[in-house]
Amino acid sequence: MTAPTTSARDRILARIRAAVADAPEPPPVLRDYRDSHHPADPARLLDLLAENLADYRALVHRCTEAELPALIGRILAERGSHTLLVPDGVPEPWLTDARVDLVRDDPPLAPDRLDAVDSVLTGCALAIAETGTIVLDAGPGQGRRALTLVPDHHLCVIRAADQVVASVPHAMPRLDPARPQTWISGPSATSDIELDRVEGVHGPRTLEVVLVE
Repeated sequence: MTAPTTSARDRILARIRAAVADAPEPPPVLRDYRDSHHPADPARLLDLLAENLADYRALVHRCTEAELPALIGRILAERGSHTLLVPDGVPEPWLTDARVDLVRDDPPLAPDRLDAVDSVLTGCALAIAETGTIVLDAGPGQGRRALTLVPDHHLCVIRAADQVVASVPHAMPRLDPARPQTWISGPSATSDIELDRVEGVHGPRTLEVVLVE
């Protein structure tokens, strides 16, 4: 019987295990660092989030819950959107003033169909004030990842009361690592060696954010 052959990976790992077999246990990792650079003041965190989102060239709007449907309708009208992609779980009241054709992802749309819609409207899992980052995790009102990467215009609603956190260390315990996460800091953009910025290469060219207070 021929002896089983070992792969290069197995041989490398075996050598590493042999080399560290007698090594002492590493010291415990200290977690006593500062986990936020700003006080837990909701109003200040919301201002910081708006400032950092705008710094990343996102278009930021602020409104109350009662004003949200009219604001969504105005944003879509001013952009000239005729079709709006709406994932499952987006609250119907958000759409009452949207004078557009609603597109649903059921059954899942092909990439060319996603590319043809004018705008996509979603909620989010949470937003991080210190980094100006929006986190999507395919939860209710967010849809699968392709819905926010293929269309050219992403309109995202953030609830200030329960979805804004100060920092990444504050965000991590609230996120499920088993869910597919998309972290967004402004519209999709890249630069070449001459630092010429091009937007919309691997995501939406325009990101608009509504902060609902």
